[in-house]
Amino acid sequence: MRAAALLFAVLTTLAACADGQRELKEPVRAIGDFKLGHAIVVAPNIQQGPGSRDASAEEWIEVVDAALEERFRRYEGERLYHIGVSVEGFVLAVPGIPLVYTPKSVLIVRANLFDDAGQVRMTDEAHEITVLEAPSGKTFLGSGNSQTKEEQMRALAANAALQIENWLRGQQKREGWFGGLPEDGAEPVSEAPETEAEDDALPETPQVFATVIEADPSAGG
Repeated sequence: MRAAALLFAVLTTLAACADGQRELKEPVRAIGDFKLGHAIVVAPNIQQGPGSRDASAEEWIEVVDAALEERFRRYEGERLYHIGVSVEGFVLAVPGIPLVYTPKSVLIVRANLFDDAGQVRMTDEAHEITVLEAPSGKTFLGSGNSQTKEEQMRALAANAALQIENWLRGQQKREGWFGGLPEDGAEPVSEAPETEAEDDALPETPQVFATVIEADPSAGG
């Protein structure tokens, strides 16, 4: 299924994708009471799509983890949440022929969110995201011609982190996550608990978090 999705994305990628690296320069807007506890990235079943530069699971784990840390450590809410991401598949564009054949880069990830206080997963199923290259002067003629593999990976990882943030903001509005009000006016999903712990203190990685990441098929690929 992931291989088919990768091939479809490569053949039909015409839509623009927001630029996660550029967006980081914008003023920070709080996501309710959200504060990142842990970000865990895995890639147990990663698939490399057709016509792609090579990249290992370890390389993807490192670059996606760095992108999550860079984006989500900016938020200083009052409640800890943990983000789990599984890297599912990718295509890193190879050099092509400008204006004739310009392959596109694609990254597919699945994300879960966990509430630290309740030690529970907040998603029934992992949220799947297909990330495309952001349009720019460097990608117009094909990123395979203008960027190294490492540059392509960093750009895709930054875009994935931005899309995860957009998903969280959407859930804040629709479901009342992070102390927000659901669209139907119901009570928020959770309120930040009173605690005597220091704001900057981080807990040990919760067992339920590690267990779900390792054992749940929707969390791990």
